[in-house]
Amino acid sequence: MKLLRENISIALSSIRSQLLRTTLTVLIIAIGITALVGILTAAAALQNNITGNFASMGANTFTIQRYEFQIQRGGSGKKRKVNPPISYREVKQFEDRWDFADSRIATSFVGTVGAEVKYEQEKTEPNVQVLGVNENYIYNSNLEIAAGREFSPVDIENNARIAIVGKDFVDKNGLLEKVNPIGATISIRGSKFRVVGVLEEEGATFGNNLDLRVLLPMTVARSLYTNANINYAVSVRVDDQQKMEGAQDNAVKLMRNIRKLKPIAENNFGINRSDTLLNQVAAITGTLDIAAWVISIITVFGSTIALLNIMLVSVTERTREIGVRKALGAKKNTISTQFLIETLVIAQLGSIVGIVLGVAGGYAAATVLELPFTTPWSAMFTAIVVAFVIAIVSGLYPAMKAAKLDPIESLRYE
Repeated sequence: MKLLRENISIALSSIRSQLLRTTLTVLIIAIGITALVGILTAAAALQNNITGNFASMGANTFTIQRYEFQIQRGGSGKKRKVNPPISYREVKQFEDRWDFADSRIATSFVGTVGAEVKYEQEKTEPNVQVLGVNENYIYNSNLEIAAGREFSPVDIENNARIAIVGKDFVDKNGLLEKVNPIGATISIRGSKFRVVGVLEEEGATFGNNLDLRVLLPMTVARSLYTNANINYAVSVRVDDQQKMEGAQDNAVKLMRNIRKLKPIAENNFGINRSDTLLNQVAAITGTLDIAAWVISIITVFGSTIALLNIMLVSVTERTREIGVRKALGAKKNTISTQFLIETLVIAQLGSIVGIVLGVAGGYAAATVLELPFTTPWSAMFTAIVVAFVIAIVSGLYPAMKAAKLDPIESLRYE
């Protein structure tokens, strides 16, 4: 242990004496580690966020909408088929003709993503999403009510002027922060609505704040937003997950019948399930992981060469020192251990700098994209292992070269 401590002390002293060269080598290693940790951190934040949002659909829920969610891969040259919008008449027919047991139908549409909501003399920025929904939308979407109540079938049938708002409306600096939101009257496009419920917090996805939205009864929302090209969506939630395939087949047949498609015609609508979406998201993040490794391996290769070079130069410059130590009785493994320790210290300094920069970069990317940040422990551990491998690969040959030097020839070097 005493000899090891002495070797460590000599190694650190040597590093301090070559501060500029060591700093440059540390930075080269840090760049590779930063690329690895940063991309893995951002990819993990992306995957966790999307997985959480898609999983909220529920394993026993599927949605019929204009297009399927698909990853567009470059180089295919295939033009995307243009599907006609799903109209209100079609979703109503679907709702009226659906007879699958133990299931619920939810219909919805996005009226706008830029609404300005008013309460007395206060108003929000024009960035509120307004949705028209039926009484099953909250249940099918796995949403929770933090206060108040959900919509009832009577509310929908009677065109009730009521609303359910997101959590941001009642949080600090929210429009309804200083009042009891339940029973408060808000105004959208000049129409007044009484708030009957507040949703639990959901967070944000790609800049889309899910807590800054208003749900209105479908029939009332249609009177506010009358664009002919509005796309409607239908979600089906089956109580028994074993019946999902049967329910999906029935839904496809029913929608094809409503749209009067010929037997040989392709579907002109999309069916999305949470498990399918999650598989595609896994493919995206898997590609990001591969990109992170490719970028980092290229940079790490350069780091290895740089570290190998600095250690070979160090051996050449310190030939006389090595000769003196060997003449005084230092063994080969003592000399080689000294140089390996120097290499390990430089590599681990690079990994520490790279981890700090990588985590900071990943956090910045997650903040900009409004994704939930999670500490990338696996990426950090990987960075330390990579740095250790760099040190061994780069330091082994210089250490062996130093250990094999003839002490007599070393002393005659100068």
